[in-house]
Amino acid sequence: MRHWGKRGMVVAAALFQVSCSDWQPNTFTLVGELPPNFSYSARALYVPKLDAECTVKDWRWSMPEYNRPWRGEYEAEIKIDISTHMKGCQMVLDAVEIRIYARWSDATPVDRTDSDVAAALDIYSYYQGKHKRTLKGNDEDTFYGECRWMFRTAGKDRKLIKKLSCQQDTDRGESGEGMVYAVYTIDQLRGKTIKMNIRLNEEEQPTEQNKWVKFPNGWKRCMGIGYEDTYGYCNGDVSNFSDFTGPNGEICSIHPGCRE
Repeated sequence: MRHWGKRGMVVAAALFQVSCSDWQPNTFTLVGELPPNFSYSARALYVPKLDAECTVKDWRWSMPEYNRPWRGEYEAEIKIDISTHMKGCQMVLDAVEIRIYARWSDATPVDRTDSDVAAALDIYSYYQGKHKRTLKGNDEDTFYGECRWMFRTAGKDRKLIKKLSCQQDTDRGESGEGMVYAVYTIDQLRGKTIKMNIRLNEEEQPTEQNKWVKFPNGWKRCMGIGYEDTYGYCNGDVSNFSDFTGPNGEICSIHPGCRE
């Protein structure tokens, strides 16, 4: 009896060892490394696994979301499942839709939503294209983006409006100049930490040409024909400028800084 008991323990240990060697993590961690007053939300998009028998065809309202701004929830670090079950169907991660939020004014009526832009992770079971990431470490990778504020005025009172613009950060090794994104295979993600590192370019720029003139201390808004002229093009007149309205209702003559 002792002999068979010992033999059984050896077999169980061998089975446990095999099962552990076959085990693979089913999550990865996404971390947002963002400037002050920035945040992000994410939506994991899944598709049925190959040969999976699924009766539900419309999955749009089943996809998990993280850091939803309208609920006031926010964590810089989130865990995302790689495979899951939805409505009886085996699903695998296909992409992660990301939105980067930023605030530039204390007058923002809703927290985190002064302006936002899209970012993404594209995920493949197999991919050998030029955009595939090469992990820089055994347990993590970082992809880089750069954001800046673009500004304009709107309406007869020429109210200042700013819009966030973000793209891949080529100065830090990213390959393109489009939206902030990264491409991975599923095997690259298992058990790993993926960091989205965003820096803010402090130099703001007008969204439209021929409406602002740059000076050493900031930008001045061209008058155009007058305040009734909602277009207000400079058209070579670089000495006749107008005031404009700041986010808190203050009257400004230069941006940034409001007053000279």
